[in-house]
Amino acid sequence: MRNVLPLAFAAGLILTLTAPAAFAEGDATKGKEVFKKCGLCHQIGEGAKTLIGPELNGVIGRKAASIADYPYSAGMKKLGDSGWVWTEENIDKWISDPKAMIPDSPMALAFVGIPEAADRADVIAYLKSPAK
Repeated sequence: MRNVLPLAFAAGLILTLTAPAAFAEGDATKGKEVFKKCGLCHQIGEGAKTLIGPELNGVIGRKAASIADYPYSAGMKKLGDSGWVWTEENIDKWISDPKAMIPDSPMALAFVGIPEAADRADVIAYLKSPAK
């Protein structure tokens, strides 16, 4: 019995360190304010239209580059062709530094990202919220 406790502790530690990080929950109300940075190119909510970027209704869970008739960049099309999906984690990665993911994307060159993790979590909460 004496050797079981350290083994159980080690197993728990390994699981904790190798498990995917839980995604931080954000505040949709704050996210609506932060989203104004995104609103120059994207719309969301009832009546949303494609602007410079595609509308973002239902973006979470949607395959990248999947809006019909939108002229995606070659890099974004490549992501879509690979099966890449806009999960909360992938949205967080994208809006933190789009240029790191697709260096030649026109959007990545124009949008420098949202550096604060809390702001990104708030935007994602806003994207998930039913009432826009």
